[in-house]
Amino acid sequence: AGPGSSYTVGTMSERFDCHYCRDPLHGKKYVQKEGRHCCVKCFEKFCANTCTECKKPIGADSKELHFKNRYWHDNCFRCFKCYTSLVNEPFMLRENNKVWCSNCTAAEDAPRCKGCFKPIIAGDQNVEYKKMVWHKDCFTCSQCRQVIGSGSFFPKGDEFYCVSCHEHKFAKTCAKCKNPITSGGLTYQEKPWHSECFICSNCKKPLGGKRFTAVEDDFYCVECYKECVAKKCAGCKNPITAGFGRGTSVVNYEDESWHDYCFKCTKCARGLANKRFVCHNGKIYCAECPKRL
Repeated sequence: AGPGSSYTVGTMSERFDCHYCRDPLHGKKYVQKEGRHCCVKCFEKFCANTCTECKKPIGADSKELHFKNRYWHDNCFRCFKCYTSLVNEPFMLRENNKVWCSNCTAAEDAPRCKGCFKPIIAGDQNVEYKKMVWHKDCFTCSQCRQVIGSGSFFPKGDEFYCVSCHEHKFAKTCAKCKNPITSGGLTYQEKPWHSECFICSNCKKPLGGKRFTAVEDDFYCVECYKECVAKKCAGCKNPITAGFGRGTSVVNYEDESWHDYCFKCTKCARGLANKRFVCHNGKIYCAECPKRL
């Protein structure tokens, strides 16, 4: 803004009358504007510009500032927000003809922190997520209220959680170790497990993606089940591993077990699974062969 005077103020030494009230101006203070001489009172009444801020006339004795056909008393030319005088200072003319200093303009136009609702100005450390922005120290965990800042976090609706709080509040719990499963893992019988917890009870190798056998609360890989758990067939002496080899049926008699295809007559080799048989001297025969012994 610059000086806005388009008139001259002086003391009349010649014989002139006020253009408006016709009072003599000799020896009096007067104002000359657009070739007309007038007294100070008539100037304020008929000629003076109106201050954009206080709406009062800008008298001949006042300092006047103007900008884009708007006029202010020099002491009215202040920042609308912080009231700092803007005479000889940078400013911005905003809505409703209000003038703002550069600092208040920057703060007003700056994005607002979603945490404290104060402006985030140039140089402030901030966090942005989905068109929302926070001061770095205002971005906190919804559960423990600790500052997340630029660290890892998990969004849940309108809330944000640090890694630790998210694990305890939302993560699945391993069926074995009871600790949260933060990534990966697997499911067996609708229960979640850490991959490193779902292992063979004997050799401790991971069973994820591999064939295994469950025995009560223990799990065994194929090799360990055959070696350590499975019963041995009284016929072929190999482990009876239902589901791992041919044949899944088992024949049990007294304290011994057979694969169904190994349970046959000692003499004629006829298969005896689900058929009548005779035990003689610890050996299995069909119903006919003992008669021929």
